[in-house]
Amino acid sequence: MLHKVVTAGGEFASFQRASKMLRVLAEVHLSGMQVSRLTEEVGNELVAARDEQAEKHRRRELASEAQTPVPIAGVQPEGGRLHTRAPNSPRGVHEPEWKETKVACLWRMEGATIAEDPHPELPQCFRNAEHVHRLVREIKNVSSPHPDRPESSPGSRSRKRPRRAASSRNRVWPPKRTFRTAVATLRDIHQFGPLVAAEAQRRGFYEAGRQVFLGDGDHKNWTLHKTHFPHFTPVTDFVHVTAYVYQAAGAVTNSFAAQWEQYVTWLTDCWQGRVANVLEQLRDWSLRLGRPENPQTVDEQSPSEQADTQNESDPATIVAKVITYLRNNQERMNYPAYRQQGLPVTSCLVESLIKQFNQRVKGSETFWSRPDHAEAILQVRAALLSDDDRLTRHIRARPGRAVRRRPQNADHQQCGTKAVMDPPGLVQRAEL
Repeated sequence: MLHKVVTAGGEFASFQRASKMLRVLAEVHLSGMQVSRLTEEVGNELVAARDEQAEKHRRRELASEAQTPVPIAGVQPEGGRLHTRAPNSPRGVHEPEWKETKVACLWRMEGATIAEDPHPELPQCFRNAEHVHRLVREIKNVSSPHPDRPESSPGSRSRKRPRRAASSRNRVWPPKRTFRTAVATLRDIHQFGPLVAAEAQRRGFYEAGRQVFLGDGDHKNWTLHKTHFPHFTPVTDFVHVTAYVYQAAGAVTNSFAAQWEQYVTWLTDCWQGRVANVLEQLRDWSLRLGRPENPQTVDEQSPSEQADTQNESDPATIVAKVITYLRNNQERMNYPAYRQQGLPVTSCLVESLIKQFNQRVKGSETFWSRPDHAEAILQVRAALLSDDDRLTRHIRARPGRAVRRRPQNADHQQCGTKAVMDPPGLVQRAEL
């Protein structure tokens, strides 16, 4: 019963919605407040279990649970956001604040190494103007710099999504994903790293035949790589490269047709490992455009992808930022070699995972008490989105008994009764 309650609390958009669905689907009558309390209770237990695992990893006492060798181990960190409010406050939202959630997707994959580049040509999805326009809008949170709609461009003759190139049965690249587990927290990068490393240790990732660490341009991700995964092959996410190249092409052209042609040329060079050519041409454009209007915003590596170029319209500033991004990540952009090793080059898996987290924890009217309540719901959500059935195993193994007594308080002593829960969450009154 507790498993059903916590699963509903972690899956549905609100605890009130979970309460309603429990009544309809499981014939369990609990209020939204009771569902919230039980979900938070189990979430806090998952937090304690996760921290204990990280402590064992720090003491080198954590054993690997992998029963078979891991062919390809993939670690992909990403950041999200959720609304929080001050804890222990009266009803309503007090001191609202956005907090960054740190999520890591750990994938077990299978795939062969290839003597030659298995996909030397730029994939068709990156040649579809409407798809790319939507992709850039989602990643960079900006619209196209030109008024032309991408549907009218030569690169987009249909509003349909691009077709898949080949059946997944016969493909040799990208590698096949066979198992996923997730780690999530509100803590900073220095506390996040040991949590991810402990999960990787438990999954046998450090003994994998091939290891890959995929990240965007956020310097926190590469700090995590250098600290805990230095032997993993670092790969800069190609989707983020696409967004930067698309914006740079728009900054140096004056029509969408010209932007699209320049974008395809530069992105093809990046896909085929000729990043130096793109950097050389961008430096020439930087000399022509002159000094950026806001040179202080052109840092070596921006900590926030969405704030990086949001509402930025100065072409010189955009080009300078793209040059900085490509220069800092050039050593992690040897995509032909990565494809030959059978490694993934895009972080679409963790981007999809972030959206699944956001379906529950992020909303315009959803506020989580910080930090405990927010941390608890993240652990429940991570357990539900992982393939290891950790929530089921935790509930079955959790200490306690079916009939559990609440601590007595003054009110209970005065009225001569105490609360008994059987099962947890269902309150009955019993005579002393």
